[in-house]
Amino acid sequence: MTDLLGIHHITAITSSAPKIYDFYTNILGLRLVKKTVNQDDINTYHLFFADDLGSPGTDITFFDFQGIPQAKHGTNEISRSGFRVPSDEALNYWIKRFDKYQVKHQGIREVFGKKVIYFYDFDEQPYALFSDEHDKGVKPGTPWLKGPVPNEFGIYGLGPVYLTVNRYESMKNILTQVFNFRFVKKEGSLHLFETGEGGNGASVIVEESALLPQGTQGYGGVHHLAFRAKNRKSLDEWADHLSKLGAPHSGYVDRYYFESVYTRLYPGILFELATDEPGFIDHEETYEILGEKLALPPRFINQRAYVESVVKHFDTVRSTKVFEKEYL
Repeated sequence: MTDLLGIHHITAITSSAPKIYDFYTNILGLRLVKKTVNQDDINTYHLFFADDLGSPGTDITFFDFQGIPQAKHGTNEISRSGFRVPSDEALNYWIKRFDKYQVKHQGIREVFGKKVIYFYDFDEQPYALFSDEHDKGVKPGTPWLKGPVPNEFGIYGLGPVYLTVNRYESMKNILTQVFNFRFVKKEGSLHLFETGEGGNGASVIVEESALLPQGTQGYGGVHHLAFRAKNRKSLDEWADHLSKLGAPHSGYVDRYYFESVYTRLYPGILFELATDEPGFIDHEETYEILGEKLALPPRFINQRAYVESVVKHFDTVRSTKVFEKEYL
């Protein structure tokens, strides 16, 4: 059985699809590579933001579940989503950018020898922006070449994802014994784990806290975390592995842009294993117009008029626009 390759994607919850589109497009400079609906709830958008090509290991996705309360952050949750930028100099740029756009942040700090900025969106969703200055391991993607952020400073992949738990040994066993992650080192209450080639794109940071209240899911929080399986063969092997361990899982699920298996091995935290294939460039959308139309799951293809009457339309066309690179 091959190792998991790293972080595949993060799926979070937002209070507003148009507002999260604006935040990611115009401030963070990530590319919307697919605008679709939740396969189980067509009242809910599912937006995929990623690098220039929609590469595996670069995308964060959002649901906008209607009527859901705000997340209450605490223990036993996926507590902070990580991104990668090329250098320490890029972090200096992002401090200026966050200040310009009044994005809440905590300045530059160091975590496991890497410089990082903790920041938040309008929903108080927690993020971490890691420098790849001395990073070795999983290769990053390509920044959105036509976006507003200079390419040399652009976000080009997912970085370490934080889990906060009150039963550290249990989570350590899940990561190392079930998913074959490696424990790397400890720093205060933080514990670093890696898989595959390691590095920022293949890391999970587990924070142990017995004092925080139980986290509850809602907008401004993370729904689930997905790890990368190379292909369907690898995914099937991982599903067999989970079955042999007696671990509950969903079995094979076709998500059309990748194939998946879901498993909940720890209270409050949902893991997914997802394939690198087939990707977001398909028969519906070429590279030039990724994310500009409402893409529908196959079972809703013949119900487009109805689906479009249910979800509130907002404009995501960018191929006709020019984003000036903002040097600050």
